[in-house]
Amino acid sequence: MNLSGFPLTVVDWSTVEAVTHPGETGVATWRTREFGGVRVRMVEYSPGYLADHWCVKGHVVLCVAGAFETETPDGEVQRLTAGMSYQVADNAEPHRSRTAAGGQGATLFIVD
Repeated sequence: MNLSGFPLTVVDWSTVEAVTHPGETGVATWRTREFGGVRVRMVEYSPGYLADHWCVKGHVVLCVAGAFETETPDGEVQRLTAGMSYQVADNAEPHRSRTAAGGQGATLFIVD
């Protein structure tokens, strides 16, 4: 990741337009900013969210609130709660996110 071409910038995420993306179940609400070719997002997953695709994009993901799981096609599941992160490179492993149906959902800070 090369962070260049933009000044120090403060973001009040509550003022960034929210865009809803339906999952296979539930929804993900994204607030997105771009900085010099780097996408930075605050993403809220509803309870019972399941991504509708396997992602191969690299990310740095920090769970800000709630809990979620990321899974790989071979069935490996990692559970993350507030304060935990995961990092994955582009094209390293397909993965997708989900939250528990009866849970509280999750809020993630994602850099890719």
